Amino acid sequence: MDRIQLQHPEGKKGSNIIKSKYDVMKKTMLETMEEYGEISFKELTKAINEKLHGKFDGSITWHVTAVKLDLEARGYLVRFLKNKQQYIKRTEISDKP
Repeated sequence: MDRIQLQHPEGKKGSNIIKSKYDVMKKTMLETMEEYGEISFKELTKAINEKLHGKFDGSITWHVTAVKLDLEARGYLVRFLKNKQQYIKRTEISDKP
């Protein structure tokens, strides 16, 4: 089973996860970001949980957090504060999921 080493926006060592799980989470996350434009982390986690419930093996919430950090480190997403909450939006390099 292929695995992928996740990156972290602060340069910390990320987790090493199964690539097929990464691919599903990345695709779902980028599609969700396409729908919303910008979204709070809490809303993103809820939306992805609703989309993948019963279709994903493992903790969806954990994978949302890990893959979100990886996509930030790779330049696909940027986080910012809005109304004292963490929000995320896509960058220009992620024009397609």
